[in-house]
Amino acid sequence: MTGSHVVAVPATTVWAAPDAPRRLDLPLIADAPNLAGWCASHGRDDRAGLHGRVVTQALLGEPLLVLDEVAGWSRVLLPWQPSSLDPRGYPGWVPGSHLLPASSDADVSDGVAAVRPLTATLRTPGGGVELSCGTVLPALRRDDSEVVVALPDGGVGWLDAADVIRRAGPFSAAADPAAILSTARQFLGLAYLWGGTSGWGVDCSGLVHLAHRVHGSAVPRDAADQCAALVAVPTDAVSAGDLLFFARRAEPPHHVGIATSSGPPSPLRMLHAPETGGLVEDAPLAPHRREMLTAAARPAR
Repeated sequence: MTGSHVVAVPATTVWAAPDAPRRLDLPLIADAPNLAGWCASHGRDDRAGLHGRVVTQALLGEPLLVLDEVAGWSRVLLPWQPSSLDPRGYPGWVPGSHLLPASSDADVSDGVAAVRPLTATLRTPGGGVELSCGTVLPALRRDDSEVVVALPDGGVGWLDAADVIRRAGPFSAAADPAAILSTARQFLGLAYLWGGTSGWGVDCSGLVHLAHRVHGSAVPRDAADQCAALVAVPTDAVSAGDLLFFARRAEPPHHVGIATSSGPPSPLRMLHAPETGGLVEDAPLAPHRREMLTAAARPAR
């Protein structure tokens, strides 16, 4: 069924086409996908093979617009992940079993709750499940210790109050550089994952998008779109929390990081997910990075 839907699993991988998954990717497209297990058991070579196959990820409760359905797959747009590929949201394909029709019955009068740690345990009457950083769900009520959230299937769950950030809506806050950097630092040491946009693995722009989403600041999904959409900053006037963009000659940016130091006279440092498949790091700009530094930008504050 086409129309408005939401993600019904903790995280779904969004593919370039229904035939993109390999045999080793079957856990990612199962009715109950196991992204955490896949990431734990697959190294650099298997992860590199996702290039051109995976485009992004979407999290529990995230809205989607279903355009078409083919043999158990749904062609979707992700409005929370702005993209120049489609003004309505990032395009891709997901297993239809990972989605539910959107409900208009959820009470959001108490705002939303956004998961801040890399992962947090959602408690439900049927047990517990791990949610990713950046998961945003309607908040029904809270006390000093927990927040009750509405789930896509009409049920409710409980999250520790210390694990969530409360606000009026999914994207209803100005960017706070210190808070965003603090959240991004949680990803240090996490292995790069092409298309990763979750607490189990990120790519460079996925890390930037997710850290801002946690704090209610909307930025596009891909590096080139982030650079085009945000407020330009001279590269010699960078402050901690600004985004640094890197490009080859006459090409759009292909890499992005978050500055963790201010510009001259101090050497620039950045927190980023190296596209070579390494670990998320906070490090000085290497010589080849300095040569490709093409722009800097910041979300509205």
